[in-house]
Amino acid sequence: MTRHALRRYALRLVSLVTALGLWQLLTGLDVDIWLRFSQFPTVTDVAHAFAGRLTGSDYWTDLTDSLTRILAGFLLAAVLGVAVGVLVARSRLAEDLLGPVLEVVRPIPAIALVPVAILLFPSNEHGIVFITFTAAFFPVLVSTRHAVRALTPVWEEAVRTMGGGRWRILGSVVLPGALPGIFGGLSVGIGVSWICVISAEMISGQYGVGYRTWQDYTVVDYPGVFVGMVTIGVLGWVTSTAVELLGRRLTRWLPRTSYVPGGRSRSAMLPAPAPASARVPVVVKAEGDSQYQSDAQQQGSGETEQEARDEHLV
Repeated sequence: MTRHALRRYALRLVSLVTALGLWQLLTGLDVDIWLRFSQFPTVTDVAHAFAGRLTGSDYWTDLTDSLTRILAGFLLAAVLGVAVGVLVARSRLAEDLLGPVLEVVRPIPAIALVPVAILLFPSNEHGIVFITFTAAFFPVLVSTRHAVRALTPVWEEAVRTMGGGRWRILGSVVLPGALPGIFGGLSVGIGVSWICVISAEMISGQYGVGYRTWQDYTVVDYPGVFVGMVTIGVLGWVTSTAVELLGRRLTRWLPRTSYVPGGRSRSAMLPAPAPASARVPVVVKAEGDSQYQSDAQQQGSGETEQEARDEHLV
């Protein structure tokens, strides 16, 4: 690991420790300046509650249930969202048939569909997975649709020229070209899924991190509430990071801008290309033919001066 990477990790650790220290200071001194920090548990109280939860079986059961729900709904949304997004972007018939329905349903918050899920599915478990699926489906769908429509038609025409058919274009042009946009939608979708699955567990769940957090609130166990919040944050960060790493691995062929201290990227440090009007054609010469290169440069200079005279006369 390089010195620059160590410095960045050290800064992140300092940022986290500073936030925790400020939390402990404000809650330990019972600071009440408009914001009532005296009502908050301290960091040590939350740490003690967290240690107690880790030794019990309910915490791991809740964790397993929430992860199962989020993975089932998110994977289903990823597959169907990409498929429907490509279909709508590539087919006018599919856009006319599915577009109006999707655009009407898309603005409805997924958590508002909880009554529909309760009435529609035979068990609360299926309803929570449905809510999670709906939350992730539309970000993936919209990102995929825009990514496919933004592809340049030159690539598709090149594949057709070489005899490629529809499936070859889909596999070698459409999906690889749209991958950055698809993973952008997946990153948004996994975050929205966590928000909605926790809310659904609070409303109609029997187990899960959201259900346990709400139960702690009803019995006024505020350290337990913060244990649930920290667990949700860590789970969301881990899953989002996993999606991002998978996207980077599958799009290794993309050019990436590496960070350089001072606020400039490496690509920005490269010299900008000269304007078209200032470019001089490069003359390829054989070895030892320096006289030919000199004549060519003089000829190019003479042509430039002649064009300037003609422009002045006009």
